[in-house]
Amino acid sequence: MEKIDRRPLSFVPYLKSVIWGGEKICRYKGIPQTEPNIGESWEISAVPGHESVVAEGPYKGETLTDLIDRFGAQLLGERVVERYGGEFPLLIKLIDANDNLSVQVHPDDDLARERHGCAGKTEMWYIIQSDEDARIYAGLNTSMTPAEYVERVDAGTFAETLAVHESHPGDIFFLPAGRVHAIGAGNLLAEIQQSSDITYRIYDYDRRDAEGRSRELHTAQAKDAIDYTVRDDYKNAPAVGADTEIVSCDYFVTRRILLDGEKSLTLDPSAFTVIICLDGTATLRYGGGETPLTAGHTLLIPAALTTLILDGQATLLITHP
Repeated sequence: MEKIDRRPLSFVPYLKSVIWGGEKICRYKGIPQTEPNIGESWEISAVPGHESVVAEGPYKGETLTDLIDRFGAQLLGERVVERYGGEFPLLIKLIDANDNLSVQVHPDDDLARERHGCAGKTEMWYIIQSDEDARIYAGLNTSMTPAEYVERVDAGTFAETLAVHESHPGDIFFLPAGRVHAIGAGNLLAEIQQSSDITYRIYDYDRRDAEGRSRELHTAQAKDAIDYTVRDDYKNAPAVGADTEIVSCDYFVTRRILLDGEKSLTLDPSAFTVIICLDGTATLRYGGGETPLTAGHTLLIPAALTTLILDGQATLLITHP
């Protein structure tokens, strides 16, 4: 098999204009805003129709799926190939909520495969910036049965049952499939999730698009997807220390690194790694060269590249499946 060029991969962001989007993402990434209401930047994606395209280097212009087809386990890692075959299992996004996102829920793997023939969606959020009084809605504040859920949706009162959390930079929310949630206005965050685009929308504030149409709701589909368990606290414990694991689940493990100077990283050769620079600047050095990292920059590290040196002052998220 052809040998992969062992270097970090940077992709062209897919910028998505949505009804609730704003202008923070392009300012944050330092790129021009070519259309209004950018709500999402898909940083690394293999979702059909939205496959990430390599931005520079010897593979410039090729899609992530092209590279997986060419290099297989050299890119994904043997452990990832054993579990997912040739599928890229994660989707990495930046999200700017200029307005409230809809109240929604995602199905788990079993329900998603039964209904849609794809994986479910477990995800996590790391708050990068938040306006004063910004909120995150995650989980329920009151118990209910599926029948009571339907009654509340029909009565327009379901949103009142959401657990509400103040939002501050550095806050972490883990959202397993089935947990009802919504991103409140004023949040810029990084999202790490399973590679799935299945969402059941429960409530959308009676908004209408430019043509006066309301967005589709999925009340019945969501009923069977919701985890109706009520927890005491839905916010993860804050990260402490310079190198801290902040989320570990069956689909990904994420750590936060507060980089101050030089740090060597030895990576798991059985899986690829993703590095997201949240703030500051750094240089990533590897066997064949170096790559700059700035706020809003995301890199995919092929499984074949296992030794890195980071140097600079930056806050980084490091994640792998």
